[in-house]
Amino acid sequence: MWLMVVSVPLLPAIMMVSSRYRVKVAALCHRALTWALRLVRGEVCVRSTHAFVFSRCTHGSVDSVLETFDLYADTHPSLHISPQTAEAVDEVMRRVRPSRVLELGMHCGYTSVRLICLLPPAGRLITVEMDPLTAELGEEIILVAGFKHSQFQVLTSGSAEAIPTLCPILEPDQGPSEGFSLVLMDHDPQQYLPDLLALQREKLLSPSGCSVLLIYRNQRAEDLKEILDHIRARPDCYCIKSELQFMIEIFYQEESTREER
Repeated sequence: MWLMVVSVPLLPAIMMVSSRYRVKVAALCHRALTWALRLVRGEVCVRSTHAFVFSRCTHGSVDSVLETFDLYADTHPSLHISPQTAEAVDEVMRRVRPSRVLELGMHCGYTSVRLICLLPPAGRLITVEMDPLTAELGEEIILVAGFKHSQFQVLTSGSAEAIPTLCPILEPDQGPSEGFSLVLMDHDPQQYLPDLLALQREKLLSPSGCSVLLIYRNQRAEDLKEILDHIRARPDCYCIKSELQFMIEIFYQEESTREER
């Protein structure tokens, strides 16, 4: 009752604000609803994918794990990258031959498994995944494929929070100055530019050269406009190496290293 008494005098102001900002409010509500639906669908998809792969693949066989992922994608909606994109990632891995790879965002470990496959015996993958369920199930699939914890590490955290903590993780392996020579971004496209800048600021990109793969899945390439505009405005250290369907490879190299070469 008291709430009605207090709110009645405010009705004209509430109506005026609602009328003036109804478009923004509607857009905000639509965005929130879309995010909620994606979250629910994503969780369902992750659970379904994991159950399918875990129960049907041959444990300990990398090829069987990847083939079972592809079999699932043939008959179910899937969040993992397409076979064409996967082949492009493999090609970059073979060309760059990184010893340390950073993966931002994972889906049940499909891309993680492919990346670890092409690392040298002493190589290591660090995967950052914000959703605890995806991180847990993805890590289990990596182990099912036959890999050991010494070959990878899954950090359950947002990328913005995880990046400043990566230097101490790398130091025992290669020292903080080496950084990553390959980074794969497959999380929120709105975080691509902030995370790229954070990686550069924390000196986590190899100064001698680092390939950064931007996966944009079903989003439009225009969603990457902000980061691509930044890359094109900084030819001193960045360039776009290749543009494929659903994946763009950019190359980073410190200006001093370019001059030396």
